[in-house]
Amino acid sequence: RLWKALGIEQSLTLQINTLGQTEERQAYKKALVDYLSHYKGKLDEDSLRRLESNPLRILDSKSVQTQQVLVDAPKLWDFLGKESREHFQGLLSFLDNAGIAYEHNQSLVRGLDYYSNAVFEWVTDALGAQGTVCAGGRYDGLVAQLGGKGTPAVGFAMGMERLVLMLEAMGAVPESCREQVDIYIVAAGQGTQECAFKVAEELRDQTSLRILQHNGGGSFKSQMKKADRSGARIALILGENEVTSGNIAVKNLQEGGEQQVVSQQNLVSLLKELINEGV
Repeated sequence: RLWKALGIEQSLTLQINTLGQTEERQAYKKALVDYLSHYKGKLDEDSLRRLESNPLRILDSKSVQTQQVLVDAPKLWDFLGKESREHFQGLLSFLDNAGIAYEHNQSLVRGLDYYSNAVFEWVTDALGAQGTVCAGGRYDGLVAQLGGKGTPAVGFAMGMERLVLMLEAMGAVPESCREQVDIYIVAAGQGTQECAFKVAEELRDQTSLRILQHNGGGSFKSQMKKADRSGARIALILGENEVTSGNIAVKNLQEGGEQQVVSQQNLVSLLKELINEGV
């Protein structure tokens, strides 16, 4: 539903697999290691390392030669019992009935032992090698490993930066995300970052202005360049003198570049005035 809302569902593919239960996976690991041990000379460096530490991860190796070796390797599916197979087929049936397209990728794995049964990834070819946008699975063993009772669980992680990059690559960035920033906060000097955070929060509470708060540090000059590039209409400037005096510099980043100093208590009223004037 998220992909549909963003208009990118046609550019993403759901890949899904099952890892079965722990004991089934352990038996498969042993068979896989036994097989690959005869082909060490053809495995890439990462796969050789994983052969000892995390052999399942070899299945998703990007090495063409390693993938050729894996063609005749044992398949995890052959080590799954009736219950695990029926569980996975039941999940696929749910997806089929809901009209959700997928690919059964038998090389899709996880490197952590608390995973069980289904694992999945939403992938795209729009970002080159960085093609996984969202990935997750079921991990019934996680809570138990943390000291609790065995609790069924499922979750996922999403790469927000990759999702944004994909939206840009597909020309699907919503217009609401293209709106101009109103305020860019520049803070340079000791104690200014804390003050900038406080000012930004107060503005968000009291106005509907779109605020870009830069807390990444850097010189005053570099921050002002970023403020100019942001397209913001106004820069709020906090230096050590402003923090000490309780004031803040307000600079018009549009034509003219007029700057004035105002007390932090009167900042909201001044900004509303400037915005209404179209600054």
